[in-house]
Amino acid sequence: MPVITIKMKKTQPEKKKELIEKLTSVAAEVTHSPFSAFTVFIEEFDSDNIGVGGQPLSEKVANK
Repeated sequence: MPVITIKMKKTQPEKKKELIEKLTSVAAEVTHSPFSAFTVFIEEFDSDNIGVGGQPLSEKVANK
């Protein structure tokens, strides 16, 4: 059972659905394994709990 794990900021359910579908599709194509073999885990974090370039992602996005 191949497992794909992604850690990211909180995301809308429809975007997670699309991500799961596309990650599974590409992985199945590359490995020649059936879609049903894959499990996808999405671990979400608030943007205050993600640091990029030495500052919280929430601040980095707000300053754009």
